[in-house]
Amino acid sequence: MNITEAKTEIKNTIKAYLKKDEFGSYVIPLKSQRPILLMGAPGIGKTALMEQIAREMNLNLVSYSITHHTRQSALGLPYIVEKEGYSATNYTMSEIIAEIYDSIKKTGLQEGILFLDEINCVSETLAPALLRFLQYKSFGTHAMPKGFVVIAAGNPPEYNRSVREFDIVTLDRMKKLEIEPSLDAWLNYAYNMEVHGSIISYLNLKKDNFYKIEATVDGIMIATARGWEDLSHIIKAYETEDIPLSYEEVRAYIQNTDIAKDFLIYYELYKKYENDYRIGEVLKDNVDSGSARRLGYGAFDEKISIIGLLNSGLGGYFSNYGFYDDYVMDLYEALKRLKVILTKEDFKTALNEVIAERKDIYEIKKKAELLSQKDEKLTLKVLNTLTDYRAFSDFEEVREAFSEERAKREQAASAAETALNSAFKFIDIAFGKAQETVLFITALNMDKNACRFLEEIPNETYIKLNRELLFEEKEKAIRKEIAELG
Repeated sequence: MNITEAKTEIKNTIKAYLKKDEFGSYVIPLKSQRPILLMGAPGIGKTALMEQIAREMNLNLVSYSITHHTRQSALGLPYIVEKEGYSATNYTMSEIIAEIYDSIKKTGLQEGILFLDEINCVSETLAPALLRFLQYKSFGTHAMPKGFVVIAAGNPPEYNRSVREFDIVTLDRMKKLEIEPSLDAWLNYAYNMEVHGSIISYLNLKKDNFYKIEATVDGIMIATARGWEDLSHIIKAYETEDIPLSYEEVRAYIQNTDIAKDFLIYYELYKKYENDYRIGEVLKDNVDSGSARRLGYGAFDEKISIIGLLNSGLGGYFSNYGFYDDYVMDLYEALKRLKVILTKEDFKTALNEVIAERKDIYEIKKKAELLSQKDEKLTLKVLNTLTDYRAFSDFEEVREAFSEERAKREQAASAAETALNSAFKFIDIAFGKAQETVLFITALNMDKNACRFLEEIPNETYIKLNRELLFEEKEKAIRKEIAELG
């Protein structure tokens, strides 16, 4: 399965494990809650997947690399306990179990995920204790708190010399999910994480370069999903600071000589196309018909690059609208709360109470690492706005200020709508209803910010093309299958 399918399977399993009966007991007993084992090549996003799931399900997340533990740190230190007529060995609390209790105390979240990475690289002395933990959810004499699901990850032997094969007894106590690298699944993630457009366009052209791990005479050559995403971050930072991207920089993330060179050449072309076709101006309704027609006769990689540039540029508009929409809605909820408190407190006291409540929630989520970068930015913006309202004397002034924030949201919506219509105008001149337009529509459908915008502000051109072109693609695929069967 790919990483997207694994995410769905893991979330469904967690829901089943944490389901309670009418008496508040877990429907599936702790002993029968098999740890989930994710087996897959390095760099495909197993760790990032845990962070996403924890945020989306509002769960505590405690992560450990099991290779960092000795038998003593995982099991606890032994000490002698004198009992009536005999002595017995007891153990101090395991560092791992203690971390779970500390995290519960710190975040207030009683249910969560214990994520154990590199599970099949465990030392020989720790292996028996780990086997017991996987079955009974306890290290030494201390059990893991109820409400925590164990998820482990490991790499197949061909990727790690330290790997120890699991025996049948261990495997029979785990729910094993094998994950394979999938560009299609990653692209869906990449659009929503706003990975740099040059990387998305490049991988649409050079699909085989998405994930490679191979041994050569020059050493191990690797290109992974993790590497592409991290490269995206550095490209964005460099572009902001006007720092040129070098081969050495690309090679630091994409550790495959040929792919790194190839991508850098493509990236420089990508930036050239952005300037030549003035994509920023196109999205402001300054469409040059001559440039669009010229593109229609261009090379395939040039067309793919321009489609990528248009989708990437639109992504910025959609993301900006989505952020302002969330911000206005969150601020509105805060002001509703303010109005309730105003029935019993004066304006200054009520506003300070709302700010304090929001700060407390922010601190809890921050400690629990349940805030994405976007969520944190949104929360802080609302807090800053509420803090600015301290300069006002009554709720009427707040109401007026809120109207201005709503106007900014409408401006963001208008700018996004203009950009989308302009992109469609350019695409129509360049390609009409050709395959390139299908790629453009498909990319829109993979971007959650675009889908959200189009659901809230329907676009007639999008609706028409989405229905006509994608239906035609499905029909072609069916005809091809029939022909192959025939």
